[in-house]
Amino acid sequence: MPARNEFGQLVGDELPGWVAPPRPPAENITGRHVRLEPLEGDRHGGALFDAFTQAPDSLWTYMPFGPFASVEQLATTIDLVRGYPTWQPFAVVVDDLPVGFLSYLRIDPPNGSIEIGSIAFHPDLQRTTAATETLYLLIKLSFELGYRRCEWKCDDLNLPSRAAAERLGFVYEGTFRQATHYKGRNRDTAWYAIIDTDWPALDQSFRTWLDDDNFDEAGHQLAPLRPR
Repeated sequence: MPARNEFGQLVGDELPGWVAPPRPPAENITGRHVRLEPLEGDRHGGALFDAFTQAPDSLWTYMPFGPFASVEQLATTIDLVRGYPTWQPFAVVVDDLPVGFLSYLRIDPPNGSIEIGSIAFHPDLQRTTAATETLYLLIKLSFELGYRRCEWKCDDLNLPSRAAAERLGFVYEGTFRQATHYKGRNRDTAWYAIIDTDWPALDQSFRTWLDDDNFDEAGHQLAPLRPR
């Protein structure tokens, strides 16, 4: 039951000892199948452009940018988002080859909230163990740093993104109607989140799923990820 203050009003739980977490460091994050590197236009732009030329233009339907006509255009966009004060973008590197990017967004240490988004994966990366581990590494780091809430937001009509959020254990919290617009279209935004009290059980689910014993010799999962 919620607590009551001296006036008999219902109030939220106290947060004894909680302090604002630091920003995520701009450094490599290494897993078993993937390495995340701070995204740089000069360093990653060429390889990412080559990867994205093999992807259908539908990859960019729900993104505020893309597709890209040249390496220079992609590198300029990368450098632009790197300059956003509440973003920390990463290149996704598999077998030393950049095959996608994603970012921490809306980094809000005073409130202990952080978002993961702006996700663009080469088709060969999508629906792979490396893709799941990529998201796991960023969610895990956010709670290790002391964030209370990790968010996922997407166009309400982006059904693959909504399915991915739910598979990863994010809880749907509602849709903000006419929250923004992009590429000349309205966007109703679906909100999802994992909070710190959710994380211990989710962390164990990810660890169990990522364990070698959960995959056959061809690399196929034996049991699906069951976040809840």
